[in-house]
Amino acid sequence: MLKSLHIDPGKCTGCLQCELACSYENEKVFNPAKSRIKVFNFHDEGRFVPYTCTQCDEAWCMHACPVDAIKLNLANGSKDVHEDICVGCKVCTIACPFGTVNYNADTGKVVKCDLCGGDPKCASACPTDAITYVDAEMTGYDRMRAWAAKTDNNANAQA
Repeated sequence: MLKSLHIDPGKCTGCLQCELACSYENEKVFNPAKSRIKVFNFHDEGRFVPYTCTQCDEAWCMHACPVDAIKLNLANGSKDVHEDICVGCKVCTIACPFGTVNYNADTGKVVKCDLCGGDPKCASACPTDAITYVDAEMTGYDRMRAWAAKTDNNANAQA
């Protein structure tokens, strides 16, 4: 069963634990700037939104890579950058419509979420469950349930 990250921005407090866990897992430093997940702060609205690679089925980044450095990880469905193959041309960063493939100036290579090999540290570090690692087929389940409950309440109110 493939799993994916499920992000519920309504539960995010902006604590940045996900960014710290990611940067430490991948770069061995506690530095949010080196994280593969970003928490956007919408200060005027008073909300935070974690955002990272969604591991697209189409994977424009993977198809755009001229040296085939981004490959499908069959074990967890992530599209992984193979640093030994990557030449740092950044074509994948342009191809990604969501901006989740980034250039690492320290290594001269690109980086993106690889789901930490199937144990995403951002999800395990999140104290509010704003980021969870769930069955890939259930990522829209909470939204469907909320809509169904809202629709049901409207039907009961009209009866």
